[in-house]
Formats: sequence, structure tokens, C-alpha cells
Amino acid sequence: MTNRMKPAGADAVIMDGMRVIAGTYRSRQLIAPRGTGTRPTSDRLRETLFNILAPRVAGCRFADLYAGTGAVGIEAISRGAEHVWFAERAEAALTAIRANLKVLQIARGITVEERGTGALLERLAKAAEKGGAGAAESVESARAGNLLDLVYIDPPWEAEAEYAKTLELLGSVRGRLMLAPDALVVAEHSSKSRLAERYGELAQMRTLKQGDAALSFYTVADR
Repeated sequence: MTNRMKPAGADAVIMDGMRVIAGTYRSRQLIAPRGTGTRPTSDRLRETLFNILAPRVAGCRFADLYAGTGAVGIEAISRGAEHVWFAERAEAALTAIRANLKVLQIARGITVEERGTGALLERLAKAAEKGGAGAAESVESARAGNLLDLVYIDPPWEAEAEYAKTLELLGSVRGRLMLAPDALVVAEHSSKSRLAERYGELAQMRTLKQGDAALSFYTVADR
């Protein structure tokens, strides 16, 4: 059965074949901003990603950074994530995220940070430094000092500085306060480019290529 939705104004459009892959919202359609300013993660790549993440998703705390349409974070919610943070500052993309959450009737277990990735990580770092004080406004069940189990990073592929800045922050002493002991950080990037094997305490485990895209997986070393 085809699930249809109306785009949220002129800035959003239904993407052919762009759907939630599995879980509670399986096969529901998603929308994306018009134009080429947002590059949604393909259904095929999302399926590959979540096949790998499957044992970790249920009950996890998930950050969808540079969230675009929110498709990755919504997939995590559909598969049982406890809480998902969406970080995005482009207005058209924010419109799409909010429209997707609204049509799927997702109102709990989410935080949308409209000031972008840097603002979200600063907010979570401050909460972690306070030992969880203030974190409850982001998620009811936040556990002190270990806020994120899974982090997905997908800035514009050409924005090399964004990759480095975000991964270096997560790999720093301050960034580690935001991560659970067995946290996994995944960066989507062009298959033609290579990310560093190490950003502070974040060490690359593997890189998986699929067409024009690649996924690089990082964990915190020496834990």
C-alpha cells in the first residue's frame, strides 16, 4: 500500500522511493527539500547502515548530525531508538524534518536542534560536564555522562572542515563525555575521499564503500 503525504509548503517535495525501510514506520514515505541543496542518504545505503547497526539500535540514544531530511534519525526511531537528536540549520531541511516527524506522528523521544551540529554538541557537552544536570530537557531518561550510543555524521561531502571539526570534537576529552563506553560514530562521505584513521581518541574501525558513497566507522580507542 502506498502511503502518501502532502509536502510542507513549496520548500518540500515527496522523493520517489524514499521510505522508512523497517520497523514501526516501515514503507512510509518521506519528503525532502526541493533542489540540490540537500543530498538525502539513499535508501540502499540506509539499509546497509542499519543492517550493521541492528544489534545496537533498540533502546539507544542516537544523534543524526547534519540531518538533512531526518531520514537516518527517523529510521533509528522506527527501529526502537530511545531518543534521537536531529541537528540541522538549513531552513528548508528543517521544514522537511518537522513535516516528516509530524506526518509519522512522532512527538516523543526526539530533539530538533535548529542551530545545527555545533550547537547540539555544545549543549550535550555542557549537560555531560554537569553530570547529567539539565540533560532531562533533552531526553527524560538521559544517563549522566554517557549520552550518545550512536552518532551519524553526514555534512556536505565537499565540506572537509566540517568532518574534521565534528570528529575531532567527538574524539576530544570533552567530546568523550558525551559518548557511552561502547559508542559508535559513523561518517558518510564520498567514496572518492578518505577520512583520517584517527581523530583524537576516535579510531577508525572500517570503511565500507557503496557506489558514490562510503561509510567510515569509529570507536573510542583504549576503553
